[in-house]
Amino acid sequence: MHLQHLALTNFRNYRHFEAAFPPGAIILCGRNGQGKTSLLEAVHYLTAAHSPQAATDRQLLHWDAARTDSNPYLKIAAEVAAAGGVRKLEVRLELGQPSGAAGEPRLRKTVLLNGAKKRVSDMAGVVNAVLFLPQDMALIEGGPGGRRNYLDATLCQVDAAYAAALAAYTRVLAQRNALLKALHDRRSNGAAQLEFWDGQLCLHGAQLLARRVLAIAEIQTHAAPLHRELAGGSAQLRLDYRPSYAAVPLQPGMFAEAAPAQPGVEEIAAGMLVRLRALRAAETARGTTLIGPHRDELRFMEDGVDLGLYGSRGQGRTAVLALKLAQMAWMHTRTGEWPILLLDEVLAELDQQRRSQLLRHVTGAEQLLLTTADANLFDAPFRAHAQVWEVLAGTVQQRP
Repeated sequence: MHLQHLALTNFRNYRHFEAAFPPGAIILCGRNGQGKTSLLEAVHYLTAAHSPQAATDRQLLHWDAARTDSNPYLKIAAEVAAAGGVRKLEVRLELGQPSGAAGEPRLRKTVLLNGAKKRVSDMAGVVNAVLFLPQDMALIEGGPGGRRNYLDATLCQVDAAYAAALAAYTRVLAQRNALLKALHDRRSNGAAQLEFWDGQLCLHGAQLLARRVLAIAEIQTHAAPLHRELAGGSAQLRLDYRPSYAAVPLQPGMFAEAAPAQPGVEEIAAGMLVRLRALRAAETARGTTLIGPHRDELRFMEDGVDLGLYGSRGQGRTAVLALKLAQMAWMHTRTGEWPILLLDEVLAELDQQRRSQLLRHVTGAEQLLLTTADANLFDAPFRAHAQVWEVLAGTVQQRP
């Protein structure tokens, strides 16, 4: 899979941008603040209409467009070549009128796939990409929410059923929490309604749990040897998934088909339902759902040591690199295509040995977009097979 063409309108510091992208490696070179990372962010946005950099979509709109245009909007349009042919994907966000006198303007999001209007969930698998960011150390050091978001974003790219189950689970969880809050505040006597929402939560939650367990086990098979190589020794990396509830000891083989009728999935859903009923008083007292995939955890263990608690920064960086390289290989195994690889200033934090190891592993991808303030961080053989584009104040020009 590779990006053939990208056009941006009012995205970040790009008022207007349009370029054809060849396969292979493209090094985006320029000083900080010129728009290098924004190009990677735009490409990655096409995977699920969500930015890993911005708290809200509103932050993606060019500041001058928001201030001066009569109908502010941003647009990302791309053509992506994949095994099934060329896919044309467009995401448009339009700034509407405030909902009230003091309300904030709201963005309306529109997705077009090959000219047809689609839901955001329909974007799953259209564009696959793996993004390396300097702040990815938060996967080790940060809170569990970031790790859950990483799992969700990764699985949604290659598993449309997971994306659908996640959307359904999120809706059900919001409804259930609202009802629990009303019961807590004694604004509702609808305790019987919880039975319906409990069943829906367990139905979709068991699907998420099953697919997560299977995916993590598959990614683990790639991550462990990659980590040993990057660490330069015999250290063993293990991805330790810790569900807030599991009816039985979880084994990936239970979910090899990842189908709703699998006995393992049904058993988890049934056991989770029993547990929710036992927790009803506690959940009503707190006004929130206490178990489910939204409370699960993923830990990074090296030789039995939790890197988030006791690992050095160097150990954490090596684990994250191994994870992202494993993600790339896993997505290729799952889909038969290499995802687009997006590396943002990653080499600057690595020593020469790890730079060489990383570049050796990523050259198998069909297309790589890499940002740097110094192209000399890439060794001569790599630069010889790459294009170097200069990025300056939202403009891009290829070096001769």
